[in-house]
Amino acid sequence: TYQQLGTERQLQVDKVLVSAGREPMTAGLNAAAVGIELDQSGFIQVDALCQTRVRGIYAIGDVVRGPMLAHKASEEGMAVAERIAGQQSHVNYDVIPWVIYTHPEIAWVGRTTTELDALGIPYKTGQFPFKANGRAHAAGDLQGMVKLISDAHTDRLLGAHILGPNASEMIAEAVVAMEFSASAEDIARTIHAHPTLSESFHEAALAVDRRTIHI
Repeated sequence: TYQQLGTERQLQVDKVLVSAGREPMTAGLNAAAVGIELDQSGFIQVDALCQTRVRGIYAIGDVVRGPMLAHKASEEGMAVAERIAGQQSHVNYDVIPWVIYTHPEIAWVGRTTTELDALGIPYKTGQFPFKANGRAHAAGDLQGMVKLISDAHTDRLLGAHILGPNASEMIAEAVVAMEFSASAEDIARTIHAHPTLSESFHEAALAVDRRTIHI
């Protein structure tokens, strides 16, 4: 039994998977003995470049702030290695992709409309369903859609949300676009191969300005 838009509904299933979150495994490190500080949740406190309060000691991944994601930890590890080698390092925490590996897959990056409403940032949205995509028809998987959010004034892409086949692969286009501050118009003017699922990303960008073609 669950609530949806104020209405109580029932769903019969074979199993229920409960995901209640994770905690950093920092107990027993004796971090205080060397001057490393933990917050109330057990996360190691680091600066923007992942260095702890102790010079020369860094921490990355699930034991520091931010999402507990393998690709985030990997990027932090490379950034720390670059810094130790005397190079410039960079991790853009605003464009970390999230993926839920269910069927259909769910993937997103950036802001949601709820977050933008709370921040008072005006925005435009465009979405396109996979049921109007030729490749999805060929594969027999029509569930889901692509939704893009752009700034109402600058058209800069603020968020992307994909529900459907290969969402985990498709979200990379949004990550690259946001890393380079692309606009919805930039994506709309980028040629996408046909027939591909990524055409739905292209159509969603067109839909931001109500110019979608195939619906």
